[in-house]
Amino acid sequence: MITKNIIDITGREIKTLLNEFRNAGGHEAEFDGSGLSSGVYYYRIDIDDEQKKINFEIKKMILIK
Repeated sequence: MITKNIIDITGREIKTLLNEFRNAGGHEAEFDGSGLSSGVYYYRIDIDDEQKKINFEIKKMILIK
């Protein structure tokens, strides 16, 4: 299971871009920030494999309009 979320500076989850099972490999998820203000946001990627190991990564992004 792969989950990709957008999180604001306060830690509040704003959008879920992806929440589904995917095969191993590279994947893309489209992000439409038109409803958000300019500022700093984070995206979090959670990967839960068949052995129930959960890996996650959080990265910062800046939205400029």
